[in-house]
Amino acid sequence: MSGLIGGVQVAVVFVWLGMVLAISFLEAPLKFRAPGITVPLGVGIGRLVFRALNTVEGAFAVVLIVCAFAGAPAVTAATLWLVVALCADLFVGALLLRPLMDRRVKAGRGAAGLSRNSLHIWYILLEGVKVILLLVLGVAYLGR
Repeated sequence: MSGLIGGVQVAVVFVWLGMVLAISFLEAPLKFRAPGITVPLGVGIGRLVFRALNTVEGAFAVVLIVCAFAGAPAVTAATLWLVVALCADLFVGALLLRPLMDRRVKAGRGAAGLSRNSLHIWYILLEGVKVILLLVLGVAYLGR
């Protein structure tokens, strides 16, 4: 059973990593280059896509937490702290920053200015940290 749990951990981390790279660093900036996409339309699409991504990420975080306490092979303090840091990153981005950005758009303060406000910059930085955490965690799981 512990081999299965270890495989699940590795799969979840690398699928999660691929999703973040594809959506946050590929789809998000490219959608604004598509013909006919206005900034308000692109922001609306982004809100939907990131809500869906954050929902899947939340499920992945739960899976990693359950695996960590379900007899995963060689759960170390380091991998546990990486999972905690990953969950904290997700919490700040998905449950604090993204709703603030959504409120800003709904209040009419900036579909045009949204892409460069400080909340958005912090969200991008958190996504970068998330990529690093996922990569380090995935390598740590593979190295057990």
